[in-house]
Amino acid sequence: MTTTPARAKGPVLAVLCLCVIAIYMDAMIVNLALPSLVRELGSSTSGLQWIVDAYALTFAALVLVAGSLGDRFGRRGILLAGLVVFTVATGAGALCDSTAQLIAARTVMGVGAAMIYPSTLSILTTVFVERKERAAAIGVWGAVSGIGVVLGPIVGGLLLDHFWWGSVFVVVVPVGVVCLVLVALLVPDSRDPQGRGLDLPGLALSTAGLGVLVYTIIEAPEQGWLSGRTLLGFAAAVLLLTGLVWRELTARAPMLDVRLFGNLRFSAACGIITITFFTLNGFTFLVTQYFQFLKSYTPLGAGVRLIPVAVAIIIGSVLGGKLTVKLGTRAVVTAGLILMGIAYAWFSFDDAATGYPIIAAQMVVIGLGIGAVAIPATESIMGVVPAAKAGVGSAMNDATRLLGGALGIAVVGSVHHSLYTGQLPDGSVNGVPATVLEAVRDSVGAALQQAAGLGGTEAASALRTAVQDAFVHGFQITCLVVTAVCAVAAVIAAALLPATPPPTPVTSDDPEIDLTDANRP
Repeated sequence: MTTTPARAKGPVLAVLCLCVIAIYMDAMIVNLALPSLVRELGSSTSGLQWIVDAYALTFAALVLVAGSLGDRFGRRGILLAGLVVFTVATGAGALCDSTAQLIAARTVMGVGAAMIYPSTLSILTTVFVERKERAAAIGVWGAVSGIGVVLGPIVGGLLLDHFWWGSVFVVVVPVGVVCLVLVALLVPDSRDPQGRGLDLPGLALSTAGLGVLVYTIIEAPEQGWLSGRTLLGFAAAVLLLTGLVWRELTARAPMLDVRLFGNLRFSAACGIITITFFTLNGFTFLVTQYFQFLKSYTPLGAGVRLIPVAVAIIIGSVLGGKLTVKLGTRAVVTAGLILMGIAYAWFSFDDAATGYPIIAAQMVVIGLGIGAVAIPATESIMGVVPAAKAGVGSAMNDATRLLGGALGIAVVGSVHHSLYTGQLPDGSVNGVPATVLEAVRDSVGAALQQAAGLGGTEAASALRTAVQDAFVHGFQITCLVVTAVCAVAAVIAAALLPATPPPTPVTSDDPEIDLTDANRP
């Protein structure tokens, strides 16, 4: 069995982490740019959600396909192809002059990300095969997402303060180019040694099923959760995913061994990751608007003030990876979920007057909890999947993250928007025209623009107060909803995750790892 020399492992991990940083930078920069897109492209709340979710939709729909292709044809090749698609699409995003064009560019970025993200984790698990070093490597891999979270807002804020909104995409392009060169030079290739044929029906059913599910979730707030179109979409997703399960149970060479879900360690970890990213993405969607619309921070000011959560995610990820080996997955993940619940409950007391030191402390607690949950849960998933199927295993981990993220933005965004509009006054507000009142229901950004258009009048002040109060009301109640979700997840973790780590180390069963490039000086 061929193994990676110890001296080559560090550079390989560094390159894989740089690829992850590029993806997270892109995601965080887009979140920070949402208020700018309202002003410069005239994006509605629905448009903002699609700018974020178009990326998540294609990522979630194609991630299992990308993981399977990596196992079959080589994980490095899929990683390189994904970097090309992602980098070109990101550059194209800077040239868009409408919301529809930007949504299209984000869709293609999601295709590239679907090829990149599972490849990084699957390559990592074939390079780091002993359990202790693998847990540490996954901890570092997870921690760099925090670096991307830090760099994205700071770099994005600087650019948005001095340049047009498209500059936030331009800055990611050279990072993608550097990743391409380093992956080609340093990263080893690996694949499924059995060389099974492609499970084309499985690929088609997984793409269609996940795509329809995520699309229905995204559209549900606009269409209505109990509307005929929404219910039909969920029914179609259930049928497609049921067909996928039947296909994978009967196929001679299935893309995904669905019997893995019979392992509570695997299925519970997938569910917990989904819930973790549900809460994180929903919260991020709201807090960027909270900072800029209610606290009146500049884009750079908002970005810098997100640093505490990013640093805490880094610390929580590293500690989570180490503590899991000593204490077991159950204790670490349950503690992390409890921390998250405490932080979101604490956030429910915030309003427009809350001081930043309190907000920073809240973000630190959230970040520590997220890091403590995500890394042990990821290690749990990859510890169950055979190394030869690391691509699909990594894709399952990523699919749960993306599904949770799409759910978070759709559900949290929908709940908050309903609470926000429900709190706005139905009648006139101190002389504010009825047409203006109707316009403010679209989004808090549009509402504050309408208030600014009224000048320094009493009507403008009254409208601004009503809008801010409605936003805070929705923010507080939504945080309590997220708190309840964290509490449910903590109960699941305590009941289903293993109390202690597996007693034997996991070794690679993939003899076809090509180390020629990895051994270069």
